[in-house]
This record gives sequence, C-alpha cells and structure tokens, in this order.
Amino acid sequence: MNKDTKKEYTVSFITLGCKVNQYETEAMTEVLEAEGFKVLPPDEISDIYIINTCAVTKESERKSRQFINKAKRINPDALVVAVGCSVQLNSEKINKETAADIIIGTKHKGNIGRIIKDKLNNTEQTYAIEEFKSRESFEELKISTLHDKTRANIKIQDGCSQFCSYCIIPYVRGPVRSRNHEDIIKEVTRIAKSGYKEVVLNGIHISSYGKDLKEKYYLIDLIEDINKIEGIERIRLGSIEPNLINEDFMKRYADLDKTCDHFHLSLQSGSDSVLKRMNRRYTGDEYKNKVDLIRKFMPGAGITTDIIVGFPGESDEEFNETLEFVRQIKFSRIHVFKYSVREGTKAAEIEPKIIDSVKSERSKILIDLGERISREFMKKFIGRNLSVLIETEKNNDRYEGYTTNYLKVLLKSDINVKNEIINVHIKGIRNDYLLAE
Repeated sequence: MNKDTKKEYTVSFITLGCKVNQYETEAMTEVLEAEGFKVLPPDEISDIYIINTCAVTKESERKSRQFINKAKRINPDALVVAVGCSVQLNSEKINKETAADIIIGTKHKGNIGRIIKDKLNNTEQTYAIEEFKSRESFEELKISTLHDKTRANIKIQDGCSQFCSYCIIPYVRGPVRSRNHEDIIKEVTRIAKSGYKEVVLNGIHISSYGKDLKEKYYLIDLIEDINKIEGIERIRLGSIEPNLINEDFMKRYADLDKTCDHFHLSLQSGSDSVLKRMNRRYTGDEYKNKVDLIRKFMPGAGITTDIIVGFPGESDEEFNETLEFVRQIKFSRIHVFKYSVREGTKAAEIEPKIIDSVKSERSKILIDLGERISREFMKKFIGRNLSVLIETEKNNDRYEGYTTNYLKVLLKSDINVKNEIINVHIKGIRNDYLLAE
C-alpha cells in the first residue's frame, strides 16, 4: 500500500450497537488525534474509515458488513478498518464478504493508532482474533474530553459471565473484567472539569462490577465515590440486572444526592417458563419484588426495560403472561426486540422456532401496550416541577432534555440553556415529550 506517511490523514468512525461501543469509539478517537490523525464526521470523505461493529443480532451483523463495504464505495482508496464484536465473532466472514483492509476484534483497540500506522508503512504486525481466557485483564481505554455531548458515557467494566441462552455477547466480549476504580474516578474528575454534569455508568454487565476484584469494592461503592466528585450533578446507571437490587443497595443509592431515579432493569420476558429457557436467573415474582423495592425508596422512579418476543417455544399463553406482567409493573418505557437466532448459543437449538409473522404481530401488540402505559406514567407528572438537564437545542428556541427519571422534556426558552440543569413546570404532553415552562 503506497501511502504518504507524512500527510495528515483523515479518519471517520461509524459506530454500531451499544453505549460501550460508543464509549470505545470516543476513546479510539482520542488515541488517533494524539497520533496526529484528523477525525471527521462519519458522512465525510476520509482517508480512513473505522467501523466499530456489533453482533447482538443477525441484523446488526449484516449492517456491520454493509457499512464496511459502503465505506469502500465512498472512497475506493480509503483504508477500511473493521473492529469490535462482529469481527470477534466471525472474522472469516468479514474477511471474505467485505473490503476491510484491517480487522481487529474486541481486543487491541487501544493500539489502533499504531496498527494503522504500521499498515500505512507496510510494516503491519499480525493481530490475530484471540479467544478469551478464563481470566482476562481489563483493557484500559479512557477519554479526557467528549465531543459535543452533555452526558458523559463512562465504561466501568467489560465482559459477561451470565450466558443467557439467546446471547452471543459472552463469547465475543469474554469474562467479567472490572476497571480499576481509581482510573474511573480520575476519568470522571476530568469529565467534570470539562463541564459535563451527568455521567452514565456503562459496561457489558455492570451489575457484576467488582466481583472479579481482589478487594471488596462493588458498584454501589463506586457510585458513592463518584457522588463526591465536584461538578458532577447526576449519576445514571446503564442496564442492570434485577439481582443487583436489594435493601442495602437501594438504601445507599437513594441516600446519595446525585443519583438518578431511573433504572433500566432488564426483563426479557414476563413468563417464568420462558425466563427459565432463557437462563435468566430470576422469576417474575422476584423481579416484581425488586421493582417494589426501588419504588419504596424512589417512588417516582422511571423503570425501563427490554423484552424479547418470539423466543423459541413461546406459546400464546406465555406471551399473554408477558402482557399481563407489563400491565402490573407499569414500566415508564419498554424496548421490544424480536428474537433473532444466534448460532453458537443454546437457544439456537430450542424448538419450535416462532415464525416471523407471529413475532411481528406480538411485537406490535407489546409496543402498543408499552406506549399506552408509558403515557400513563408521563401523565403523573403534569402540574409538577421537575429538574431537567437540557441536552439539545432544536428549532424555534426549543430545547430538549431529560428528567432524573428519564422522561423527555421539550422547553421553549429565549436564552441558551444547553447543558444546564434547570427546574421546569410540566404543563402537558405532546407525543413522547413532556411540555414544560
């Protein structure tokens, strides 16, 4: 590859998938900028494209390969780099079906600058897609500044050891590895000095944070330490498992003055028999007890969740159990996913498979129910005063932000209030927004 290694190369990132991928893209951006590369938005013509891939569903894998090839069509002379979960899962397919020049799995992202420079210099090393060992160390990636955002997404751990029967992620992300808490505190302190008021703690399975550490230091200990950092006004959790919630956790969490009353409490199904086939480690009653505990300490808490429809063997009766469970819990928002077969998981062997038309019908029914229940939750706050972090400036002096319990608010203001936490009065609802003044 004949490249001029003295020129300033431009790089664009295309990121698919979860908040962890988004964080890692931010971290790789910093690495490359420090190495002298100029990072451009993803829709611009660049010398180098980095596609941070996702493997959570077949569709996300397909999109990952599609974006790799699209980058080459945009600029045939570009160096195209494929990184992440889809590469880790199926590197041979990425090699055969895409125009990627470099492939890196879920390791070595911190070396992205050196890997690209080696390729440009025709001195590249071989970075094999390594399998994970039973004990892995956390690969430190960090961010000092964020690019045009108001909430800072902080990665605190990687990997998962749950092995839910439908999920490929433990195979592509490896076992639980917790990040050193001192490094997290340093990063959050830097972010606070940059003006960010809210941090979101994310990872592949943050409920497991600290369980692999020699010292007894767990997620709630980390939250309490972040609560002490000057400048941070809100601490929000990413997706958590129901088994994290107990009396001690909730008491300590609710006693802090910066923690958000929003919990993305993963459910997946409201049917005990489906939960068992999924290898989820709780029953519907146990989940409900966790929700009751949250509401005991934080009565206005927003509880969001994910639910899979059309899991292998899901009967009409089991689906109806999920509908009834959703009615009982009264979630503030539901994310509905149609089951997608992932080869290599135990669920791929479970029969019978649910046909696509039934999955689509169940998805629509559950989404409609979720929207009605979400609106009922929003109505509770009409006439009340709420604290809102303004995140986006829209047209006509309109601003958009989120409450602590993760309700979206639309506000009209004659002054710029972006990245400000302000108290507003809720006067109504429009679509999925609370209208405020």
